Order: sequence, then C-alpha cells, then structure tokens
Amino acid sequence: MRYFFHIGYNGHTYGGWQRHPKANSVQEIIETSLSGLLKTPTGIVGCGRTDSKVHASQYFFHADIDVPLRDDLIFILNKVLPHNIAIFDVIPMDGKQHARFDAVQRQYDYFWHTYKNPFLGQLSSFHQVDKLDLLEMKKAVALLPKYKDYRAFCTTPDKNEHTICNVMDAKLYCAANEEHFRFHISSNRFLSKMIRLLMGNILRIGTHQMSVDEFEHHLISKEIPRDFHAASGIGLYLSKVTYPYLNLPCRTEFNNFAKSSWIEI
Repeated sequence: MRYFFHIGYNGHTYGGWQRHPKANSVQEIIETSLSGLLKTPTGIVGCGRTDSKVHASQYFFHADIDVPLRDDLIFILNKVLPHNIAIFDVIPMDGKQHARFDAVQRQYDYFWHTYKNPFLGQLSSFHQVDKLDLLEMKKAVALLPKYKDYRAFCTTPDKNEHTICNVMDAKLYCAANEEHFRFHISSNRFLSKMIRLLMGNILRIGTHQMSVDEFEHHLISKEIPRDFHAASGIGLYLSKVTYPYLNLPCRTEFNNFAKSSWIEI
C-alpha cells in the first residue's frame, strides 16, 4: 500500500531534502530510520527538493510499504529520528498518488531580520541594513503573479522541460518594529534556487542596487542576469503543500518570532 507521510523539519544541519553523496540529507535520515523499523529497505519520494539549510514547516513524501504498519509507528519513528525532523501523520492512499507530481500548489516563506540576534541565526536570515525601501520592494513583488516564465531566475534553466511557473500569490510583510520581514510566494512549481534568486534581487531593490524596471526587464526578456544574487538558504521555509485530495493545515510554523502581528506592506 502507498502511504503519504506528513512531516516537518529544521533543515539547518542538512544539505537539503534529497540524498547527496557529500552531504547529510533529510531523505537519507528518514529512509534509514524507516527501513530499520520496518526491517526491509524502504525508499521514499518527496514532494520536492529543498536547498541546504532550508526548512519545511510542511512536507510530504510517499512510500510503498508491503508490511502491516504498527499502531505506534509515528511515536516510535519520532523517537528514532533526530529532534529536527518530526512525523505528524501517516495517511494511507487508495491508489498510486504521487507526493511530487500530484501537488497543485506549494507555498514558501522567507524570513529575514535587520539586526544580529543570536537566537535567530538558524531560523531567519540576517541582513544588516539601516533602511529598506519597502515601497519599491512591494512594487517588485506585485509583478510576480503577472509573469509566467521564470527562466531568468533559475540556475539551471536548460535542465527543465520548460520554465513556466504559475505564481498565484506573492506578498511582503513586516513586523510593527520594521526589523523582521517575511516574503511569501505560492506557485504550482518552483525552479532551482528560484525563490532565493528572487529574494536576493528584491533585497537589492530595497537597497537601491537594482531598480524595479531592471527587475521587470528580466521577467519580460527572460534574460538571465549577468551576476546571480541569491539570498542565503537560511530563513527559507517550504510552508505548505496542497493536493487535489489532501489539504492539511500546518502542524508547525515559524512566523511569529517578532512577537508582533505581521503587516502586509
């Protein structure tokens, strides 16, 4: 039977979700733990890749398991897994639903703060700037749902069959103290480092190193920027994944560290 596993993880100590010969991955840790508990080699298929140090407030993977599952599987698996990976739900499927290909929407959030904070170093990206031009940044963010081809914001565009992404929503938020910020974006799919490249250039707009017109030029022309400006993976979260047959609320999220309500810019 095929099962969907609903999980979350803090990715700071991992080289990403996917297995990698030179890095510790979330996928490898879970496959090793699950195979040990089931006493049979068990491969898993994730809903997508995440970069090194990127977190997932909500993530799904599927596994085909031929042995009966013990009633306390979630409890035992959580005991075996490290503290930064959590299993929330195990959901039996009645067919061959696919964790990656069936997803119709993925949502990401990118958090950053503007002063050094020893308690946020793994959870939010630190950008020491005196003043961000939030209105210009908002103009750039508002452009994103208007364009479909994101070839200019992909590190490996030619490895894809196409670079079309249906960006459904994009917004910028700040805390009342204007020292904590959040960039939210949702789409049916994302390209390699697409969000980090968008965020890096939106931050450049905020510090007047790039104009909104220059930013839009790349969206229109699909011309890859001469110099990539990718934001750090720290602070980036896969925050929700939606399927036609599965739409679960997040069991954990990191969006209130500023102890203040988020205000849309």
